[in-house]
Amino acid sequence: MALPSISVVLTLLLLLQILKTDAKVSSIIVFGDSTVDSGNNNYIPTVLKCNFKPYGRDFDGGRATGRFSNGRVPTDFISEAFGLKTAVPAYLDPAYTIKDFATGVCFASAGTGYDNFTSKVLSVIPLWKELEYYKEYQSRLRDYLGNEGKRAGSEENIVDRAASDGCLPLERTTNLASGGGCIDEYNKVAMDFNQQLQALVETLNKELSGLRLVFVNPYATLYDIIQNPHSFGFEHSAIACCGTGRFEMSYLCGEDSGLSCSDANQYVFWDSFHPTEKTNGILANYAVKTYLDVFLQ
Repeated sequence: MALPSISVVLTLLLLLQILKTDAKVSSIIVFGDSTVDSGNNNYIPTVLKCNFKPYGRDFDGGRATGRFSNGRVPTDFISEAFGLKTAVPAYLDPAYTIKDFATGVCFASAGTGYDNFTSKVLSVIPLWKELEYYKEYQSRLRDYLGNEGKRAGSEENIVDRAASDGCLPLERTTNLASGGGCIDEYNKVAMDFNQQLQALVETLNKELSGLRLVFVNPYATLYDIIQNPHSFGFEHSAIACCGTGRFEMSYLCGEDSGLSCSDANQYVFWDSFHPTEKTNGILANYAVKTYLDVFLQ
């Protein structure tokens, strides 16, 4: 059997590490914020949670797992595309063991960011702590896998991008001057970031031997979905499903509000910040087919 190699996929909100054996993806490791958090915030003292209905109402069993969506998040779909779990478990969830985490684990924490101050505001897990959990995980995994685990490591692949934040329902709600349209300034920042990042990835690929970086940029796809929702089977892109669809998230989306939509598949966004499961699936499918299919060959 060929020696395993390690692949790392990084986005502004998401970091994946993929352990490959004989060109087959055997594990997926996720870092990031609420875009990919699969429930870690359920187990820390923070107000930023969503482990209650209507969150998760379209997840398997209708469970509110702590994912900021009506169902699965992008990394769940990517994991499934690699032939792994259909849902990546949260590292802090005591219901799972290292055996469960061997094929996929999520360290992401809703509300975190690259700047430590960002995580302090809402008392969530800072990115540096996510990395510490990952080191702990590596040690546990080596103990579990034995010699096979000790041989892991070598090739890295990074994917990075910024989304079209200027088109989030909350931003559009506050953009009264433009009648609720997207905030172009925010979108321009995202596009500029993506261009600079792509240039950096190209430079690093040339300068760092043995390191392969892959840049994934679904910005255009998400923007296209938002601007042309009917082409993707959606009815609404300016407002979200939960609550009034304009400003609610987390507790403001509580089931008691009684205002949430009946069919989330008609909406691009689930709450004022996060996409629906349907949107997550479209974006993940785009990423896999356009950029990540190299791991499936």
